[in-house]
Amino acid sequence: MDEMTIVVTGSSGLLGSALIESLRGDGSKVLRLVRHRPGSSDEAFWDPAGGVVDPAALEGADAVVHLAGAGIGDRRWTPEYKRTLAASRVAGTRTLCKALARLDRKPRVLLSGSAVGFYGDTEDRAVDESASPGKGFLAGLVHDWEEAAKPAEKAGIRVVRLRSGLVLTGRGGMLGRLLPIFRIGAGAVLGSGRQYMSWISLPDWVAAARFLLTAEDLSGPVNLTAPEPVTNAEFTKELGKALHRPTMPLATPGFVLRLALGEFAQEGLLTGQRVLPRRLLDARHRFAHPTLEEALPAVL
Repeated sequence: MDEMTIVVTGSSGLLGSALIESLRGDGSKVLRLVRHRPGSSDEAFWDPAGGVVDPAALEGADAVVHLAGAGIGDRRWTPEYKRTLAASRVAGTRTLCKALARLDRKPRVLLSGSAVGFYGDTEDRAVDESASPGKGFLAGLVHDWEEAAKPAEKAGIRVVRLRSGLVLTGRGGMLGRLLPIFRIGAGAVLGSGRQYMSWISLPDWVAAARFLLTAEDLSGPVNLTAPEPVTNAEFTKELGKALHRPTMPLATPGFVLRLALGEFAQEGLLTGQRVLPRRLLDARHRFAHPTLEEALPAVL
């Protein structure tokens, strides 16, 4: 990839920090939009909920990668936190995209964060980017999140919606939270274990995002998932094997998870998406870790 000037939101998060490290390693210039007072020349202030972003920070950038948003599984989904989740995604995306649309020198591409939660519960049915949105709070949130990027599209910017699955890395995220439990031999299947998990290794997520920055014929939704989603029972078995630790013979009942975690347990842990990365495969993008058996040792 040629050297580019790229603006990134959500730069302190798991995905943003890994992507920035990769981009800078190739000599690209990265400007981070931050919500605090800028402390260095590679930072610029924005207030996503307040509708404030400095147009000078965006003017002339080759690309923008928008990854900002409150953590889906960080807290119980109280009515207040649901509003926080929506504001951090929908309002933030709208703020950014309206600012991009007003620029004299617009970026060639916007990679805008999204998630496979768009599809709702697909049960055993495999879906790709052509599928309709599902039902539930999370599916509705992701739908509105994607719609908020339309001002950039209407202004002629190529917009790619990154429908990311579960990103696997030992550095954090869901896998990072599971590791201490599995390392003491207390890992267990969640609920029925039949719900599908659509995952991708962190190196493959970064590689796919970099590919989409320059894949000029790709726009709209793109699933950032590995080609082989697995059930929760399969995931539990493979993670125990990768760590050389036993797993619990009994599953954690769904009602226990719902009691402990509320609505998030149902949509975030007990509902599954069997999602295929059809558009990446059709574009002949290659995955370093196409199977879970290959991915877990690599990220651990």
